[in-house]
This record gives sequence, C-alpha cells and structure tokens, in this order.
Amino acid sequence: MSEWSAVQKPMLVYADQIGWTRVSQKQALKHRGGTQGLFFEDVLTTQLIRLNPGVVDGTQAAEIIRQLNLLTAGIAGNRDMLAWMRGENSVFVPSENRERNVRLIDFENPGNNEFHVTDEWRYKGSVFANRADVVFLINGIPVALAETKKAGKPDGLAEGVEQIRRYHRETPELLITPQVFEVTQLLDFYYGVTWVTNRKNIFNWNEEDAEDYEQKVKAFFDIPRFLKVLKDYIVFLTKDDNLTKIILRQHQTQAVEKVIDRVYHPEKRRGLIWHTQGSGKTLTMITIASKLLREAEGEKPTVLMIVDRNELEQQLFRNIASYGISHIEVAQSKQDLQQIMGQDYRGLVVSMIHKFDKIPPAINQRSSIVVLIDEAHRSTGGDLGNYLVAALPNATFIGFTGTPIDNLAQGKGTFKVFGIDDPSGYTDKYSVSDSIEDGTTVKLNYALAPSSLLVNRDLLEKEFFALSETEGVSDIEELNAILNRAVVLKEAMKSPERVDKVAAYVAKHYKENVEPMGFKAFLVGVDREACALYKKALDQHLPEDYSQVVYSAAHNDSLDLKEHYLSTDEEKALRRSFREKGSFPKILLVTQKLLTGFDAPILYCMYLDKPMRDHVLLQAIARVNRPYEDDDGLTKPYGFVLDFVGIFEKLEKALAFDSDVVETTIQNMDVLKDRFARLMKEEGEQYLPLAAGWTDKDKEQAINSLADKETREAFFKSFRQLQNLYDIISPDAFLRPYIDDYKALGELFGLIRNAYSSRVYVDRELTAKTKALLRQHTDSSRIEVPGEIHELGPKELAALKKSGVSDSTKILNLRKILNVTISAESGAKPFLVPIGERAEAVAEAYQNRQLTTQQTLQRYLELADEYLQAEANQEELGVDANTYAIFVTLNNFAEVTAAQAAAVNALFNQFPDYEWNDHVKSGLRRELYIVLRDIVGAAKMIKATNALLNLDRV
Repeated sequence: MSEWSAVQKPMLVYADQIGWTRVSQKQALKHRGGTQGLFFEDVLTTQLIRLNPGVVDGTQAAEIIRQLNLLTAGIAGNRDMLAWMRGENSVFVPSENRERNVRLIDFENPGNNEFHVTDEWRYKGSVFANRADVVFLINGIPVALAETKKAGKPDGLAEGVEQIRRYHRETPELLITPQVFEVTQLLDFYYGVTWVTNRKNIFNWNEEDAEDYEQKVKAFFDIPRFLKVLKDYIVFLTKDDNLTKIILRQHQTQAVEKVIDRVYHPEKRRGLIWHTQGSGKTLTMITIASKLLREAEGEKPTVLMIVDRNELEQQLFRNIASYGISHIEVAQSKQDLQQIMGQDYRGLVVSMIHKFDKIPPAINQRSSIVVLIDEAHRSTGGDLGNYLVAALPNATFIGFTGTPIDNLAQGKGTFKVFGIDDPSGYTDKYSVSDSIEDGTTVKLNYALAPSSLLVNRDLLEKEFFALSETEGVSDIEELNAILNRAVVLKEAMKSPERVDKVAAYVAKHYKENVEPMGFKAFLVGVDREACALYKKALDQHLPEDYSQVVYSAAHNDSLDLKEHYLSTDEEKALRRSFREKGSFPKILLVTQKLLTGFDAPILYCMYLDKPMRDHVLLQAIARVNRPYEDDDGLTKPYGFVLDFVGIFEKLEKALAFDSDVVETTIQNMDVLKDRFARLMKEEGEQYLPLAAGWTDKDKEQAINSLADKETREAFFKSFRQLQNLYDIISPDAFLRPYIDDYKALGELFGLIRNAYSSRVYVDRELTAKTKALLRQHTDSSRIEVPGEIHELGPKELAALKKSGVSDSTKILNLRKILNVTISAESGAKPFLVPIGERAEAVAEAYQNRQLTTQQTLQRYLELADEYLQAEANQEELGVDANTYAIFVTLNNFAEVTAAQAAAVNALFNQFPDYEWNDHVKSGLRRELYIVLRDIVGAAKMIKATNALLNLDRV
C-alpha cells in the first residue's frame, strides 16, 4: 500500500472522526488565498469577530491578521504567535477607551472554535517551495503539521524529521504558526515542537496498544487534549540567553493533571510526585503553579514553591518569569517570608526551606495555599519540615522527588509526609526504567579505577561508610559536613602523589576513551581544594583550556582557591560553552556546584573522586544520564562513571535502594564486555561469512544474501548494538581478539546500508571510534556497491549498462541515483516529478514481486533515459522549467513547439490564482481551450487542459 492510502489518508479520516473537519486541497488554497497564505483568512476573520463581540469588528480583524502576517519567521515569531493564540495580546476599543485582550481561540468552550485538517499544504517562498503532508488548523490558524511516510519504510522517520528541518531552512514562513509537528510511518508516532528539531527533543507517543495507529492519531489530536497542549504545555524559555521551546511530555502532563485534581479534592491534602532524575520535575512544578494561578476555582490561591539551594532558586526564577507568571515574591530572608505569608499574599512565593526555621505556627490558616516542594526527600527532613507543616496547617502539600524512596513499610521519610493520601505512597510515579524506555534518560555504566588509585578500603569504611549519619544522606551540604570530619580520609585523597597519578589517568582516559566519542566529562573532587589541585595537575597532561574549575567562593579562601573564582557572567558563559559539542572546556572540575540542577546532555563521563552514597550519589551520577543526539548522528549510548574512590565495590551499600532500582540505574562495565562477547559469538559469527571477501562478486553475494528486508534489518540492529558497546569499551585490551571480526562487520554494515539506502550514503550511523577503525584499515571503495554511480549522466549510465555486475545490483544503483537526483532537482523542475513517481512505483512493484528483475531493470533504464533526455531537451530548447513541463505534457497529445509551450505558459502567468479561485480557473480553462484547439485538436483539448491544470509549477 502507498504512503497516501496506508498512512496519510487514514490520518485525515481519523482526525475528521474526532472533530477536525476535513478540507480538500483546493478548498484550503481558496481559504488561504494562494500558496503564500499563512491562514484561512476568511475563517480567522469570522472567528475573531465571533469570539470578541464588541471588541473586534471587520476593520480590526483585518488589522490583527495584518500583524500576524508580519511576525518574524523564526522561533521568536513562533512564540509571539502562541501568545496571540493564548489571548495575551490586545487591541484598543474606542467605545470603551481602553485596551482589551483578543481571543483567537476559545480554550474554555471548544465548541466555539472551528477545527480543520487538510493535506498537501504547499507553501511557496521567495526561493523554495515545500509541501507539508497534513496540517491541522484551529480557527483558520495552522497549529500542527504532520509528515507521513510509507508504512514500515526503512529510515522513514529519519526522512520525515529531515523534511521538517528542511522546511525550517528553506521556507521558515511555513513554521511561523504551527506549534507542534508529528512524524509517522504507521508503526511509530513521534512528536516535537517546531523550531527545536534536535533528536533529543523528539518523542515517541506512548499508547498501551503500540500497534494501533488509529488510537495514536485520535489520542494525540484529541481536541480537548490538544487545546490543553496549546494553552498550558508548550513553554518558551531562555537558557543561557538563547530562546528555546519545550513541550511537556506525557508523564509530565499526567502529573500536572493529578496534582490539580488533588488540590481541589475535598479531603486529601497530600501528594507525592516521584519522577526520576532528568525527567523534568522543575518544569512540571512551574506548569502546576501557572495553572493554579490562572485557573483558580474560587479565591485566588497562594502557591508556595520550596527549593533548597540558591543556584536552583535563581534558575527557577528565570524560568518562572519566562513562563509568564507575573505575581511573584521571592522570600529574601526568614523575616521576609513571615511577612509575605502573614499578610496573606496571593500569587507565587519562592522560598528556600531554611527560611521556615522558627516560623510561628499557624501563620496562615487559609486552605487555598498550595505548597510545591522540590527534592522533597531532603527538603522536609528534620525540624524544618515540621516548621513548614505547622505554619500552614490547612495547606495542600505536594512533594517532588527524583530519587528512590525507601522505608515505606516502616512508614518513614518522604512517603510518611506526602504519601499518606495514596495507597501506593505516591500520587504519580515515573521510574528509572520508564524514563530509559521512553528515552528521557540513558542507562549508566561504571568501572573502578585501577586498584593503585583507589582510596584505602579500610579508611573509607572507617571514616565514611561506617558512620550511621551517611546512611540515606540526601543533601550535599550535609555530606560535605560529614566529609569535613573525615580529616585523614580527605588528606589521603589529596596527597600530591595520588593527585598527580589520578590526573594523569584521567587525562589519558579522556583523550583515548571519551574525546574520540565527541563527549565531555566532570571530575568530581572531594572538596574545593581538591578541584584546584586537580586543575594544576591536569594542566601538566592536557592543554589548559581543556579543563575549568567551577565552585562557589567562601570567606578566608586562599589565593590558590581565589584563582578559580568566576563572575556570574563568566559562569553563565562557561555553562553555555560546555553544553556545546566541540567547544572548550571539555572537563569541568566540580565538588558541589553543578552536581544538582545542571543539565548538559553532552556530558558523558564522570570521574568520581568524592565519597558519596544514596540520594546524593544518585543525584550526582544522574548528571551523565541525559540523552544526546544531534544532526550529525552523534548519539550518547550510555552515561559512564569511573570510580576513583571505590564506592561501587559494594554497589548495594552505595545505593541502598530496591534491587530493581539499582539494576536499572547503573551497571558494571564487565556486564557490557560480556554482552559484547556474547553478541560477537551468537550473532556476529552468522554474518562474518558475508564479509569474507571484497571482490565485486563477493559484494554482490553479500548484498543478495541480505536482500530480504527483515533479515537486513536484523543485521543492522545487531551491528548497532555491537557498535554502541565497542564505542564505550574501547580502547581496552579486552577487544583485541575481536578487532578484525568487528572491523569486517563494520565494512559489511557500510556496504549493505549503502546498497539499500535510497539516499546518498553517509557514515553518520557509524560512531567516531568505528569510523576511525575503518578509515585506518579500510579503503572507502570496499563499501561501494559494485558499479556504483554518483551522478546521473550519459557517461555514468553507459558505464553502468556495460558493467559486469548483476541485474539486481544495477537495479539498486539506478533506484538510488534516480531517487537522489529527482529529490534534489524536482523542486525547481516540476517536469521531473512524474518520473520520480513512476520510479517509486517500479520500486514498490519490484519489492512486491509484481515485476521480474529484467522488467524492473528495463523500466529503470527507460526512466533514466527519460531524465537525461529531458535535461538535454530543456537546455536545447532554452525554456524555463514551467514551460518545459508544459512542453512535455502537450507532447503526449500532439507534436508541439517550444514557442507554443511558451504561449501556454504565458496564459498561466495571466491567471496566477487559478489553483484556488474557481472563477479565475474557469477563465484560464476557457483561454486554454481556445489555444489548445489549434495545437492538439478539439478531440484532445479537454484532456490536455486537465493535464496542464494538474501540473505543479515553480
């Protein structure tokens, strides 16, 4: 089945069934006023007047639409468009002598809106033209677009995402108003926000029945849900002075809805949101606060957001301001907090937990107070939690935590405080395994440093693990206080000899293992002095700009410590630079700062030289679990921790949580080595015979052996697993017995991907270390398909015809070169489109065994000849692309001249709106009949006219 019948058409049908009225391509063009229209202007005008009685009339509607058409084609314009949709902009109403907000969408009453869906949305820019497969509109405004690919098509999702990126590059005006995009090839259903198309921000829509395409479409585009997304769940934030855009994921929106329900529950006043590290708890909290303040049922509430460190307080404040919450009070002191709460302030209050120390009980007894507590497992511990609860006896308390919470059976800790109103102990849970499955986080691996570099086990046990206060430690400042008493341990860790050895090992490991992968690292020292010492030692082995120290200042610091002070602006620039691939610094030396609340997906490796355990350890190592994938194909397979302390020698003691939590959180590198060896034996050996030789005959045999799609995909999956493991493990002596076989499988992968790819093969799917291995030992010609041609010209085609390769290999070459060439040129040469469509039909028929190999080869050769003839003819005739398309079309009905085709093209130029305006189209049709009667004859003029009217134009 075709892309249209199996994927695109069903999406239109399913959307229509749930309330999105289907609009034909012709009707859509009419509503837009042509291919450069951004909106259904007639629908938008009507709705502006209808939704804003007494505020907007016809004249003002026209002015609003004029302003919308002037929005910049970029992320800032897209943000401004969403602000318009949300009713945040106003117009002056003369009769009232004041500004009034304008509603473009009625979020409270969905039935007052007009919902449309259409397909083949063509936008013609000044240079390029693009066509979106499906577009969804509310009140005439495009809010979402979808790219549909043929069911099960290899690389279909990647092609769809690349098309979305191309729209941003070539026709950014097309993306001014849509807020989300979706890409599907029936089996998978991915979504993201426009203007942020990196892979880590594109997510799979999860449904219980993963195979049910209809359910996915209807759930994703469910009108009430989609309105909530537009209204509440898309956020524009400024990160390090750069505007970015985020959509809340399913686990986040679910938590938001559950918390809102809990707040308005008549009896329940507690809740716990247990979402693993890296799953976006802070944004979830901000969204909850925003919704509570904007949509209060009854009296306006006070939302109190509790954070536990200055750094997060500042970052949180910036995000809140970006979110559009205007009424904010940040408690600057204990007295300030008491005054804010005592005066019954309504709005958002941000405070740190320590400011509740000694606060009077029952300072505010109102029930419309909601307390959102970040990192609740430690924020409410001890007396501070008691002060908080006593001060606000009737408030609703919602705790958020990202680390596993134990002792449920004993009724201790966070569950006891926040989980009492839920049988499970939590209101919503998003586990480590959930986040890994969704791609929110990646798995972690660890390895122990050589024994000569590890801390003395007896000393570590005596001064750290044996201390009861280290059990369940949840605050890094609390941990530092414990370590400050471990004088002997710290001094041993900072001895000059050990510092020099560890620094040398880190430098070597980073250069050999991490840098070739394209990632960055943290070196975590036991305290600030250790960071300064390691910086000095690292500079002996790496260029100075490779590493940078980041810590807070303190009173009475030595000159050595002051040397590494950073101003606020310097630290902001450093954070921004560290997040960028390929930039300096590549290693940050930290001890407390950045170990919580810092998100840098490019961070892959943590060199851990600070005793930690339980919550603090889990929070720290979670810095390396953020997924990373970029447009160049660089993908983070795992996060990695190299332990110089020996914490993980007894993993169950370092992370005293349930075994399933620990197993899904971090695993020993030896596990990966075992898995690599097993894969090489159990799967690799079955493919190695196909990589035994590299003559053309050997290659053809390998290509034919993997001709079956399922067999081929199984090989690709197997090699990708091996490659990820190889990238993590290498360099390592363990790999030596496998190198030759692994290299052979890499060459085979390149050959087969090249053979069956419909695009120009690039080695993006190979990791840096695998590329280096292959380039060191492999001639690039080894992965070329026999007889491969790189451009479609007369000489290349003649050489392929005469080559001694098999017919099936010639087909692979021709299929690819036709697809690549026509895809690249058809936008400017519409006469190539029919050739491309016929080539696709041939490929499908061959795959379905409706054509023999000989028939398929013959048809491809004919299409290639047709392309070459067209290229030569257009050049010889000296006409433009539109005229030549007319020339080719009319020659199917009669022999015509270039001058006659040019005359017909001139008629089209006289009626530019014919595609959407029926009156104009009738006028063009009349003129075509007159001209074509003399060219093709009366009997053929109607068919010829219809053929011309169906042509694409540039």
